[in-house]
Amino acid sequence: MKQAELAQYLAGQAVSGTVIAIDGRCASGKTTFALRMEAFGFYTVHADHFFLPPDLRTPERLALPGGNIHSERFLTEVAMPLAQGLEVNYRVFSCKSMDYTGTVHIPAGAPVIVEGAYCLHPDFGRYYTQSYFFDISPSLQHSRLAERCPEKLQDFLTRWIPAEERYFAAFRIAENAAVIR
Repeated sequence: MKQAELAQYLAGQAVSGTVIAIDGRCASGKTTFALRMEAFGFYTVHADHFFLPPDLRTPERLALPGGNIHSERFLTEVAMPLAQGLEVNYRVFSCKSMDYTGTVHIPAGAPVIVEGAYCLHPDFGRYYTQSYFFDISPSLQHSRLAERCPEKLQDFLTRWIPAEERYFAAFRIAENAAVIR
C-alpha cells in the first residue's frame, strides 16, 4: 500500500477512540503524513517528544533496543489514557534544549495518530487500533536526511539508523505491522 491510499482509507477512520501508530525508518514520511491527517480530525502524538531526558540516559538503558524512548512516561501520559478514552495532557521533551518545553492536550475520545520511531515498541502495541510501518530505500533515506539536516547526517548514519535497525530487528516491527512504502 502507498501513503496516498492509506490517507484515503484513514480519512474514514477518524472516529472517536481510534489510535493509529506509524513507526518506521527515519525520513520515511511518518511526521509529514501524520500532520496531513490532522485535516481529517486526527490529533498527532510525536514519539520524538518522549526521548529520554539526560538523567535517564544510562549505558545500560541505551543498550536496549528502543531504550532511548521514555516508555514509562509514554505509557502513563499517553497510551493508557488514550486506551481508557480519557483526555491526554503530556509534556513535550525537546532534544534541542534537552528539557521539557511545553504540553500537548488531546481531548477525550479524539482520533489520534502516534508517529515516530519506537512507537510500536511491544510495550505499547496493545493500546493501538491499527499499526503501520513506513519503509524507505537506503538511498532515498540518505538523500532526504542530507537535505533535511546535513550537519547531522553522520550522526544518523553511524548512531541513529543503526539504533533503529536494532530495534526493528529485535521486535520484528515491520513484520508485525502493515508495511507502507
